[in-house]
Amino acid sequence: MAITKIQSESLNLADTYAFTGTVTGAGGVNTPAWKALKNSSTQSVGHDTTVKITYTNEIFDTANAYDATNSKFVVPTGEGGKYFVRVTYEMAVQTNPTYAHIYVNGSDVTATRYKTSSYGNQAIMILELSAGDYVEGYTYQASGGAVNINGSSGNTGAIFEGFKIIE
Repeated sequence: MAITKIQSESLNLADTYAFTGTVTGAGGVNTPAWKALKNSSTQSVGHDTTVKITYTNEIFDTANAYDATNSKFVVPTGEGGKYFVRVTYEMAVQTNPTYAHIYVNGSDVTATRYKTSSYGNQAIMILELSAGDYVEGYTYQASGGAVNINGSSGNTGAIFEGFKIIE
């Protein structure tokens, strides 16, 4: 006899259960998701300047929503919600100050700026996004002169990635 409904009072949460068949309505997937790297060339950032980082090497894009030509993720129709977004990069020399920024629809929304090392920086945020919103990664530096962002090598270096959070 198949059980069609389980009452929460009848489950002992300390027990282990093995399910056979199909369980529906549980879990989910964190998509859309994307990951892009900066290409292997450096990118110059002038003193006291905010510059969009060019992440043109697309590693994956589950919803065909990452625009590698313009280095931005655009939320697809019907996929609004909360997103985890991360922008990271390394400068060619030790640079201080330098800040990573996350922009939504052309405006800086960064709440966190974390310097990963004397060369690197990243910004991580959870954003509430709607269909058509777009997200980009920027940097600011004021070291006294122009500084280059290192290009990516393999699957490391300057990374722009994110995914929709299961709710």
